[in-house]
Amino acid sequence: MPTSYLAKESDAVGRIDYTAEEDAVWADLVARQWPMVAAHAAAPYLKGLDLLDMPRTRVPQCPDLSESLRALTGWQVVPVPALISFGRFFRMLAERTFPAASFIRSRQDFDYIEEPDIFHEIFGHTPLLTDPCFANFSQAIGEAGLRAGKEDYAWLIRLYWFSIEFGLTIEGGVTKTLGSGLASSPSELLWAVSEGPELRPFDVIDILRTPYRIDIHQPVYFVIDRLDDLFAAAERDLLADVATARRLGLHAPKFPAKLESA
Repeated sequence: MPTSYLAKESDAVGRIDYTAEEDAVWADLVARQWPMVAAHAAAPYLKGLDLLDMPRTRVPQCPDLSESLRALTGWQVVPVPALISFGRFFRMLAERTFPAASFIRSRQDFDYIEEPDIFHEIFGHTPLLTDPCFANFSQAIGEAGLRAGKEDYAWLIRLYWFSIEFGLTIEGGVTKTLGSGLASSPSELLWAVSEGPELRPFDVIDILRTPYRIDIHQPVYFVIDRLDDLFAAAERDLLADVATARRLGLHAPKFPAKLESA
């Protein structure tokens, strides 16, 4: 996918010199999103947000977050360009290393950005990585990816997409957002908890067969009634699940085909 953003270069220890405007974008995103996640996000995410105590008025630095995560779950955060290959992504997860795109979105993309930026990576992803069960699940996805053939990558990643990125769960009979793509998107968070999208029960094979697009709000979300069901998926033979899903075939997409520009 083409991008209009340039990666920010880090120094020898992983720190990045963000501009005053970039820090201001971060501060404004946090100010807008914090009360929204407080109202709609699941408890594990909110607990992780509290544990990390990340700065609200400037872009956090990956080395600082890594210090906290290592003490909690043995993970670290490393700056990378905006988009990396599936192979590199799976390898980093397997090594308990989260790849964080180093740039931050512009004001033009404030409400919704197709590609991951540092706000999505840090505000969206790192809180769940403070939880040992979520941290182990992400590592398991990475380890499965290392064993997978390239032809299986797009199938396997759907389990990560519909859980860690865009998962929902139930707390006290109320639907709560779990995924990082929801925590970091002001517009999609509200869409996900509205009556607009289709909600389906968490099922690994069903998820693996469900296509998605990264450039729109999701028309379908999977609801994890019990988080233990998600964590148990890490113990499954995920490559056998992928083989089953491939044999059954993809579901018909719930979204229109993307029109390619000339």
